[in-house]
Amino acid sequence: MISGATRVAAVIGSPVHHSLSPALHNAAFAQLGVDWVYVALHVAPGDGQRAVDAMRTLQISGLSVTMPHKEAVAASVDELDPAAAALRSVNTVVPQGDGSLKGYSTDGAGFVASLAAAGHEVHGRSVCLLGAGGAARAIADALARSGAARVAVLNRTLATAQDAVQLAGSVGVLGVPSDLRDSDIVVNATSIGMGSDDLPCDPSALRAGQVVADIVYHPRHTAFLRAAHAAGATPVDGLGMLVHQAALQQQLWHGHLPDVQVMAVAAERELAARHQ
Repeated sequence: MISGATRVAAVIGSPVHHSLSPALHNAAFAQLGVDWVYVALHVAPGDGQRAVDAMRTLQISGLSVTMPHKEAVAASVDELDPAAAALRSVNTVVPQGDGSLKGYSTDGAGFVASLAAAGHEVHGRSVCLLGAGGAARAIADALARSGAARVAVLNRTLATAQDAVQLAGSVGVLGVPSDLRDSDIVVNATSIGMGSDDLPCDPSALRAGQVVADIVYHPRHTAFLRAAHAAGATPVDGLGMLVHQAALQQQLWHGHLPDVQVMAVAAERELAARHQ
């Protein structure tokens, strides 16, 4: 039952109607037994700061932020956690006890958590990161914070690759093709393969013994992951990152970490309903 005491969280973006976040978060609220509800709100490009102002006025209890508002929201909150400050990007806003708003980035930490949940730690491992967009930058930052030994960034545009390398600090390097074979972990941090059989790299470079992760979650088993499996590598699909970053958002909002399996099932059910 939704009442006057129900706390409201929301995701803002443009477009936002396709978001799986309401399914994920409402399933988590139900599993935890907390009196919260989560909705999707379309916010036009350029209105990110106004959305933050509305969050203050309406006393929204938690905010998820997706494209194209992550940078604008980062500039509009009162405080940033270290990852969000380094990225200049926010995907989570949390009201503080004094009424101020603090911005976080849970994307990278969610990716690392998804690998750990699948049995793969990044500490001391070498990683080849494909891409240098927003998701790749968050992952590069999180890999370095989690103790990766080397983060090699492969990207078509040199300038953006260098930005991701800088976020990885002392362990970041500009990648070369041989990093695909030599790295312990290979990550597709691009949208290549979303709803298609396109590949982000030549799959013949993959080898047995590697962990190959894809942030694309539709389809679950992308052409890239199928190629990795054929090469003898261990595939990790992108749904884990989605649910783990959302679980971390919940923990920031109300202090409780939900069951990620419940969230994953809700996401799978929603995806299946959309593609019947």
